[in-house]
Amino acid sequence: MTTETTKHPENPLLKLIFEMGPLLLFFAANSRPQWFAPLLSKFLPEHLITGPQAGIFAATAVFMVAMLVSVTLSRLIVGKAPIMPLVSAVVVLVFGGLTLWLQDDHFIKLKPTIVNGLFGVVLMGGLFFGKSLLSIVLDSVFRLSDAGWRKLTFRWALFFFFLAIVNEVVWRNFSTDFWVNFKVFGIMPITMAFALAQTPLIMREQVTPADKT
Repeated sequence: MTTETTKHPENPLLKLIFEMGPLLLFFAANSRPQWFAPLLSKFLPEHLITGPQAGIFAATAVFMVAMLVSVTLSRLIVGKAPIMPLVSAVVVLVFGGLTLWLQDDHFIKLKPTIVNGLFGVVLMGGLFFGKSLLSIVLDSVFRLSDAGWRKLTFRWALFFFFLAIVNEVVWRNFSTDFWVNFKVFGIMPITMAFALAQTPLIMREQVTPADKT
């Protein structure tokens, strides 16, 4: 007798809420730290949430909590915690914690560089060892040929490296507010545009379950 693992279909709206919710709260806390100050004052030193860098420190604290809530709700509602958001949440907690502990916003600004660079290295490393790791994440969404998965994985690895480089350029050359705005409202459209650009490859390399047997 065999048992099958039940896969919960992903609701696109829920997925968008889980991904964008923490980012929007990050933006709101950076723009209006006073909205969150009464709650944050119970956990953070007053000078962090009232000083000249109150925005980014408040945003970091709110972002950490929001990512934890997002991953937890995803696990409870969808039945699983997606790999990429889970890894991102761990890095947010580590680098966000360092940001607040050392009172240095460089750590939270480095987080996208670390996460995207890590994803790129892992995907490239998988290809080096003959594994298209992206298929593990997206196999329930797409059914592609082995060559298709290799091509798609390679493209996403390069894109993650691109995002890491862009983040470095932005945070090192522009203001904190500009970086926050770009992180919240720039990265997502760029990522969606790149994902849509992969449609011809996906359609060309798509196979039916019978083709894979």
